[in-house]
Amino acid sequence: MEGFGVHTSMWTMKWDREGAERAVKAAVDYKMDFLEIALLDAPSVDAEHTRQLLEKNDMRAVCSLGLPEAHWPSRSPDSAVEYLKVVLDTAKAMGTEAVSGVVYGGIGERTDMPPTEEELSNVARALEASAKYAKSLGLLFGIEPVNRYETHLLNTGWQAREMIERIGSDNIFIHLDTYHMNIEEKGAANGILDAREHLKYIHLSESDRGTPGEGCCDWDEVFAALAAIEFKGGLAMESFINMPPEIAHGLSVWRPVAPNFQDVMDKGLPFLRNKAAQYRLV
Repeated sequence: MEGFGVHTSMWTMKWDREGAERAVKAAVDYKMDFLEIALLDAPSVDAEHTRQLLEKNDMRAVCSLGLPEAHWPSRSPDSAVEYLKVVLDTAKAMGTEAVSGVVYGGIGERTDMPPTEEELSNVARALEASAKYAKSLGLLFGIEPVNRYETHLLNTGWQAREMIERIGSDNIFIHLDTYHMNIEEKGAANGILDAREHLKYIHLSESDRGTPGEGCCDWDEVFAALAAIEFKGGLAMESFINMPPEIAHGLSVWRPVAPNFQDVMDKGLPFLRNKAAQYRLV
């Protein structure tokens, strides 16, 4: 998980054969190092087709997701583990390197109260078992803290670090996201410093999820902090252009964040690559 990647929402949110072929071709055309595949319905994926497609195009990949309500670890840790085993088996069969995202719950999971000790204990138990299973498959396993409007469980880099230290697993990494950090952290650098040795992956997403460089994210602070901790992980651009209703609801995205994917890729990607080069991350 190194270099520049892009979330497949740029071209598709449905990972069927058609969506996979469109996304991989576009990623190759833009000279991306890897793809982040939204694995929202693992059982429906043609894993062998994806594996062959990735191998043919020399394209690396990781998978990400949030869990459906029936399998939220805070309520049903055993069910969450069984669900994540299917996801991990599919990711392995696809030839990807890691599974990450809101693997500790759902996008839109809120109780209108702070997380309880029982909820956090259930989440820790599910994550520990899932990380162990991922390790048996040779996969890395990441957790992405997201903003308060999408979950009440993990919102910051320090909360993600505390969860990893609570579990004690050597196979879980932190996956930050500049969009969420712009809402939750007391400065993006603090989130990066808090995650530090556990940080292996970061979403580069603008403050409105639109084109990087055209919003309120302090990109110099982000890249300077990444350089300060000698970050060596994946830099993944994320902007939601194709939004199915269930994802739009969870993310509360009610209007277009950019005119089209070309606007994000042709303006945002060079902006981020130049920043990464400026701070000697690539």
